[in-house]
Order: sequence, then C-alpha cells, then structure tokens
Amino acid sequence: MNVPAQHLFVGRRDELDELEAALLAPGGVVVAAVHGLGGIGKSTLAARYAAGRGGRWNPVWWITADAPQAVQAGLAALATALQPALGTVLALEEMAGWALEWLGCHSGWLLVLDNVTDPADIAAVMDRAAGGRVLVTSRLGQGWHRFGAQVVRLEVLTEDQAVDLLTRIATGVDTGVRAGLEGARELVGELGCLPLAVEQAAAFLHQNQMSARAYLDLLATSPARVYDQAAAGGQSGRTIARIWQITLGALARDAPLAGPILRILAWYAPQDVPRTLLEAIPAATAPPAAPRQRPVWRPGWRGRGLRWPRRRSRRLPAVPLADPADLQRALGALAAFNMITLDGETITVHRLVQALARTPDPADPHRQAADIDHARATATALLDQARPADALDPAGWPAWRLLLPHIDALAEHAPPGTDTATTSLLLNRTAAFLHNQGSEARAIYYFHRALVGRQRVLGEQHPYTLTSRNNLAGAYESVGDLGRAIPLFEQTLTDTERVLGEQHPYTLTSRNNLAYAYESVGDLGRAIPLFEQTLTDTERVLGEQHPDTLTSRNNLAYAYRAAGDLGRAIPLYEQTLTDRQRVLGEQHPDTLRSRNNLAYAYVSAGDLGRAIPLFEQTLTDTERVLGEQHPDTLTSRNNLAYAYESAGDLGRAIPLYEQTLTDRQRVLGEQHPDTLRSRNNLAGAYESVGDLGRAIALFEQTLTDTERVLGEQHPDTLRSRNNLAYAYESVGDLGRAIPLYEQTLTDRQRVLGEQHPDTLRSRNNLAYAYESVGDLGRAIPLYEQTLTDTERVLGAEHPTTRVVRGNLEAARRENSSQ
Repeated sequence: MNVPAQHLFVGRRDELDELEAALLAPGGVVVAAVHGLGGIGKSTLAARYAAGRGGRWNPVWWITADAPQAVQAGLAALATALQPALGTVLALEEMAGWALEWLGCHSGWLLVLDNVTDPADIAAVMDRAAGGRVLVTSRLGQGWHRFGAQVVRLEVLTEDQAVDLLTRIATGVDTGVRAGLEGARELVGELGCLPLAVEQAAAFLHQNQMSARAYLDLLATSPARVYDQAAAGGQSGRTIARIWQITLGALARDAPLAGPILRILAWYAPQDVPRTLLEAIPAATAPPAAPRQRPVWRPGWRGRGLRWPRRRSRRLPAVPLADPADLQRALGALAAFNMITLDGETITVHRLVQALARTPDPADPHRQAADIDHARATATALLDQARPADALDPAGWPAWRLLLPHIDALAEHAPPGTDTATTSLLLNRTAAFLHNQGSEARAIYYFHRALVGRQRVLGEQHPYTLTSRNNLAGAYESVGDLGRAIPLFEQTLTDTERVLGEQHPYTLTSRNNLAYAYESVGDLGRAIPLFEQTLTDTERVLGEQHPDTLTSRNNLAYAYRAAGDLGRAIPLYEQTLTDRQRVLGEQHPDTLRSRNNLAYAYVSAGDLGRAIPLFEQTLTDTERVLGEQHPDTLTSRNNLAYAYESAGDLGRAIPLYEQTLTDRQRVLGEQHPDTLRSRNNLAGAYESVGDLGRAIALFEQTLTDTERVLGEQHPDTLRSRNNLAYAYESVGDLGRAIPLYEQTLTDRQRVLGEQHPDTLRSRNNLAYAYESVGDLGRAIPLYEQTLTDTERVLGAEHPTTRVVRGNLEAARRENSSQ
C-alpha cells in the first residue's frame, strides 16, 4: 500500500459509505469516480477510504494520474512493488505494460487513480483491468459513463465540519470542535466551507498566531495574496489560486469563453443565476459601451397616486453576441470541471470561486485587472438588459425578484468609484422597484448611489443627475424625512427650470413633487397654488388625457381634500377616475389608486354608502393585481378598516387594522411612517370600543416613535399627540389631556396655519376639554371662533362643521342652565 498519509480528517461519513457501497457492488472490474471542485477534498476522501476501509483488497495502489506520463510512471512503480527485480531488466514503458497484464490476470486489488484530468489518460488501464476495483478522483464530472462508473459528487463541508477542521489545525489540537476561536464561523462562511481553503487559512492562523477575524480583514484588504499564500511547510502549489489557475488553463484551450463567463458570474449572487442572463453576452473582448439613456424619473405612490414620468432608456446598441454553441460549450466545460453547477434554468457558483475570479493578480493570466473590469462592466450591462423597463408594472415583478439578488451582489462587490452610467441607470431603476415594494432603506441607498455616480460621471447639472436628485428626494419624503426632501426638491426644481426650461415635462414633474412635499408637511398655502399651476401647464404641454396630467389632477384633488374643500376635491377625483379608466384601464395600478382616493373623499364627506363598496372593490382588485403584501394593498386594507370604523362596524375594522399593522411591520419595518399610522389607527379603534388600557399604551408608544422618526413638528406627530390627548380625556385624565391639547393647537397653528382643518379640529377638541372641566368661560368663545372659521373654510354642512355646531349648542345650553 502506498496511500498518502492522512493525519486529519473530519466528517464525510455519508460519502465514505456511498463510496464503499459503490466499490462493493458485484461484477468484474468496479469503477467509482469521485468528482468535485478543486480543493473540495476528493483526494483526502479517497486516501481515507483506501487507508481505513481498504483492508479487504490487496494490493491497494495509489497513482497520481494527472497526465499520461504520470499514469505510466505509477504503473511502473506498481510493477516494481510486485516484482522488484523487474526494475533492473525492463524499461519504464515495459514495466507499465507488465503491471497492466498483472491487473488483467488478478482480482481483489484496489487501484486509486488520483486527479485524472482526462478520461482518455486512463483508458488503457480500464481496457485491461478485469477483476479489481478502481477509484478515480477528478475535477471533471462527466465522461465516466464509458467505464460504467458509479459517480460520487463531493460537496463542501457542513459549517460545523469546517469549523472543526479550522479549529483543529489553527489550535494544533486534534480533539474535535473546540470553543474559543472567535470568528471561526464567519471565516468558514466566507471561504464557502471549501476544505482546501479552510486548511490553507487554518495553517496560516496557526503559523502566525492570528485570529480568524484578523484573517478576514486580510481577505478584505489583500485577497490576491491571501488566496495564493501557503503557510511555511505547506505545498506552495496547493493553494486555491494555483489549483484553479491550472483548471482554467485547461479549459481555455477548448472553451475560450469559460474564463470570461466565470469572471462575469463572479459579480452575481452564488445561487440561481438565470442562464438567460448570459444569452446576450457580447462576442467582442472589448468592454461594452454604456447605453444611451433618457432621463428616468422614479415612479412611486403613497396613498394618493403620485407618479413620476417614466421614459424607456435605449438598451445596449446592437453588438455581435457570443455564438450560442460556444456559450453552451463553455458552460458545459465549467460544469464538467465543477467550477459551476448547471440546473435546467439556473447556474450556481461557489462563493470562493467568485471571490477569486473578482480578485486581480498580475501573475495569473485569467485574473488580469483589465479583464476583471471588463467582466464587471459586462455583468452590469447584462443585468440592465434583462431588467423589466417599468418598475410599476406587476407583470415584470417576478423578473425583478429573480434579478434582485444579483443586482444586490453586484452593488456589494463593485466599489462605488467604479460605477458607470449603466450602473447608475440599473441602480436607479432597481431603487424604483424597491420603493414600490416598500423596501425604503434599500431604495434610498440605491437612489443615493445612483446620484453620486451620475454626479461623478455626468456632472451636477446633467438631466440624468437631476433625475436622480428628484428620486432621492422622493425617497426621503416617503419615509417622512422632509427636512432633507424639501431642500433637495427645491434645488432640483431650480436647476431643472434653468437646464430644461420652465415648460419641460420633467420640470413640471419636479414642480409637482415639490408641491407634494409641501402638502406632506401641511403647508397647503404653498402646495395648492403650485399644484394648480402645474396642472394648468401639464394640460397645455401634454394634453388633458395624458397620464401625467391625470396624476397632476389627482394630486390637486388630494390637496383640496386635505384643506377640507370637498366641493372641489370630489368632482376632480371623479373626473380623474373616469379618465384613468378610459386611458389606462380598469385594473391599472393608477386607476386603483384613484378609486381608493375617491372612496376616501366620500368618507370625509360622510358618504359611507358609496365609500365602503368602493373600498371593498378596490381592495379585492388591488390584492389580485399587486399582491396581498404590496404596500398599496396594505394602504387599501387600512382605508377599508377606517371606513368600517367610521360606520361603527368595529367588529370588522379592528381585525383588519390588526392584520394591516402586522403586515406593515413585516413588509415596511417597525419604524416606517405607514407602520406608525397603522399603530395610531389601531389604537383609535381600541379606544372606540372602550379598550382604553390597550389604546393609551399604543398611543404613547406611537407618539414616542413618531417624534423620533418624523420629528416633533411633523403633521403626523401632531395628529398622534392630539389622539393621545383624546385618550387621556376619555379616561377622565384631563390634567394630562388639556396641556397636550394646548401644545398641539399651538404647534398646529404655527406649522399648518390658523385655518387648516386639523387646526380647526384641535381648537374644537381643546374647547371640549375646557367644557369637560366646567370652564365654559374659555370653551364657548373657542367654540364660537372655531364654528365661524369652519363654516368659512369647510362649509356649513361639512361633518366637522356640524360637530362644532353641536358642541357649541350643548355648551350654551349648559351655561344657561347654571
């Protein structure tokens, strides 16, 4: 027996059992082929089997079979071991022939052919062997069927096994898994649990008395040197970098596209890379040109149908594509050598193969810096080619979700300083999709990165840069960060008017967005005139039925409703819905939003008979078109719950509020403004059924979080403070309620203005609290002032006006009876 000694071995019990079952099968010569990625432990497994379970065979002979000459030399050595005298009388070739004759005439032997690179190199052995067992190891996963081999595919170690191996070598103690090697799991995870990489790292840790975390830092700062560095006493040719360089060298001869494809795949996520992504790979070796673009203004909506104009960019100019046969040949070759795994529709790549393929090394012809830069640019262009054009179209969402892990991986691995115009376009569109799906934090990151990239590549005043600035401002506005959103919108509008002109469609969009932000902070005095001006200009420039005109009309209607002017809001909503149904279709997302907005206006007018059926129909359609967990669906569900509550049907309202809150917490996060609104709404419903214990606790938590997330003067914060004061009043705690009402009224007068509907409601609430403590001297004048203003602002028959009038009459009756 000449099996290499194996002093350290972990796990692999199932693989040893599988190998034994294959080799114990009945028949003449039995062949088992172990294949897997270079460094995965094929030779180690074969040696462990031969040394530990090979006692039933004699002889057990190991041949390094990576070339025909090596096979011949190994056979000659077997002849010498069987008949030492032959070495003095026969030439090398003759001794190899003698060994083959001996194998053909005997049985009960085990021959290990290690690291076979081409099945043809061992064909002579297999043709002559008759009654023994042959164990083959190879990086090649195909071609063994010709020998009738039982094929065993070797996978990476489990995480526990990899930690065990790392710890034993690094600590020098061969007693199984030991505690105390901090960062071991993170390190083996980074190495993909590949045995050779783990051994290489562990030996380096042991030699340098280094921690696992320090090695991770080295991987981050000097990956090329780390992947190619063996510890003292180790085999310099047995590093991950050297082994895979040899494999790619072999592949390059027969499949020239193999190296470029592997470098492209290195920028994607390890699993589930769509094979269709590579169908558009250019045949040319020069880096692809950046696509020509048109500005893309981010689509998005939060409750009222705000939309940025969408324009398709031109895709990559026509270039010769790789020949499909060459592409499939390269993929097949990479899979055959276990560098990738092919499924019917997808590709999987080991994360360490990817890390190495992304790491430049001047000494490695397959990892030249220019080639890696080219691969990154191509990987980016392929993703941009594959993504759907419209982030709002539900038909494209499955494709977005398929591509998103790979876009995330590209953004993670590509330094921002390398971003091109194509990268910025891809990230901008991806951010629009993420925003639409409620992933606001990731959307803001990608919008910001796209903006920084465009500022660097295109300049501050380029239309695409202005587009990115608009989109980032819109993302800030969506999460309630109006302190950053409004200045950015104002700057963008000023620059857009100067660069594109006051009547350009993108200037109109910029004006619309600024008005939207003003309205969000309650500044209706600036919002409404800006919305009115924008609608007038949009109708003139784009036409009355253009989708952007319909959006502008919807937004103006929303501002009118916010100001309590339902007489103008409802007809405008109705007209917008009719036009959207005709122009966009009944099931278009914007049409569904119009339906929602009109239903909400009906609630505001007290017309629940029309509001509730419209909300119910809208929720059903939104769930079908957008999905049950889409942010717009959650908004629709929240609004239906509000309508049920307004109708006094708390048995249906509360479960719907609770479900919406749970879903918003999961989809949007605990601190998202919409989640905070859901919490506020649920607390209000609990209060309505008299469950003040739960209501007050939820109101208090919501106010604390709203102040932190949105700021103390945000309209939502003021609304939350008002609601908490109302809850305190409901339990008779007027000592806390009145100061909170007074503070809220003061802040609303300053932030929203004296005549804002919310300010008028605050005045009414404070007057009612004064009345409740018997202070009619302050209550009645406040009611009288509020009624006068409410009749002027909202109208004599508005629901809020009727409430104030009733409160004043009751206070006067009480006063006259005293």
